[in-house]
Amino acid sequence: MRKLTPRDLWPNAVYEKARDEYRAKLIALKRPRRVALGDRVTLVFENRETVRFQVQEMLRAEGIASPEGIQAELDAYNSLVPGDGELSATLMIDIGEEAEIRDLLERLVGIEETLVLAAGGREVRARFEEGRSDGSRVSAVQFVRFPLGPEDLRALLEASEAKLALRHPSYRAEAALRGETLAALKADLKA
Repeated sequence: MRKLTPRDLWPNAVYEKARDEYRAKLIALKRPRRVALGDRVTLVFENRETVRFQVQEMLRAEGIASPEGIQAELDAYNSLVPGDGELSATLMIDIGEEAEIRDLLERLVGIEETLVLAAGGREVRARFEEGRSDGSRVSAVQFVRFPLGPEDLRALLEASEAKLALRHPSYRAEAALRGETLAALKADLKA
């Protein structure tokens, strides 16, 4: 999937006028890409358009208009655009009460070793972005990739169902990927 360039973005004044309609479109695009893993973890599978929306929102919120500022945002967010033969996602740990924050984030140390995507009898372990755990607790927001080898890719593209599984000793959950969700991921892999 092609990374974003400044030519892919609207100037803030243009974006402001189109924002409501574009935002509604992106909410609909993200709906099947949002996967709950139990009651505390959610993944949102990213693609070029979801990342474009995030960049546009940051430029708007921060009032960034300079070429250098725009490029800095692109440099930061383009890492979320999946490469060829991979899926990428933002993983969010939902912490309900403030008193639970520290305990939950400490209990989930090692989460980066326990998330898998399974389809057609094959499993791919997620690769987590480095620097999001200090060894004593994890960040509540993680960026993950699922690098698919040729056999993994074929299995997923041919599957009528896949699943995500989190197999951490302190948090176990699975979620089926089918219907619109699986179709969206397959479309990304073919893009």
